Amino acid sequence: MNGLVAKAEVLIEAIPYIRKYFGKTFVIKYGGNAMINEDLKRGVMQDIVLLKFLGVNPVLIHGGGPEITQMLNRVGKKSQFVQGLRVTDGETMEIVQMVLVGKLNKEIVAKLNLLGGNAVGLSGQDANLLVAKQTAPTMPDDYQGEIPDIGFVGEVTKINTHILEELIASNYIPVISSVGAGEDGASYNINADTAAGELAAALKAEKLIMLTDVEGIFEDYQDKGSLISALKVERAYQMINQGQIEGGMIPKVQACITALKAGVNRTHIIDGRQLHSMLLEILTDKGIGTMVVE
Repeated sequence: MNGLVAKAEVLIEAIPYIRKYFGKTFVIKYGGNAMINEDLKRGVMQDIVLLKFLGVNPVLIHGGGPEITQMLNRVGKKSQFVQGLRVTDGETMEIVQMVLVGKLNKEIVAKLNLLGGNAVGLSGQDANLLVAKQTAPTMPDDYQGEIPDIGFVGEVTKINTHILEELIASNYIPVISSVGAGEDGASYNINADTAAGELAAALKAEKLIMLTDVEGIFEDYQDKGSLISALKVERAYQMINQGQIEGGMIPKVQACITALKAGVNRTHIIDGRQLHSMLLEILTDKGIGTMVVE
């Protein structure tokens, strides 16, 4: 009986959050190990479907870095990264499309629908959802060398929110793979973190939630007791320039900043390896991970 009472208390604790977020849009970036481990996959899908049933409008955008790397390894191509962005030549771009659009997107949609989620799969190319142009990596302020050419990597120039608003209004869960339609007719690999920030900004979302493979952002990554619960934008810039935030965490933090500057109320970087981490962050009094704030 005590266990049942504890479950009831959890539901009661969630009431003010359910009321607060009813009808709001959350942009959720899904990637990393949460896309590999089957238990975590199912947990994330359950969280998203539950949020939908509670009246939240989740919009899911996904990457698939580990799966892309695995496929590249199978064809004998070595993965290269510059400032957290994958170097993408023509052959790599074909594999990116095959993995993100042809495989992972459909798997995610199928899992959501199996749980009653009523999901629809899209790529950034559908209805020019994500229009992009070629981009270059953002290097540190003290960088003096030649900026590397990273190939078919795109930055978002325009978002067709209309198709997403229509799907949300019709009670669908949009699931978007981060392949963009180039202004020049080419296809571009858009970093899913960056695309999530732009998407949250365009939709004026209530929250941007970044699922990642670490607990959050640390003052000192070697010291697990130095987790930063709330990181201000100004401090985030300092940590990037000083190398405290590096690699794949840079586009995640930059995405949060993009969203905040466009009026998104809350941005969160949370550990996708922890089962039901989204629900713990959204529907309980105790937040987890790092919240990037103005």
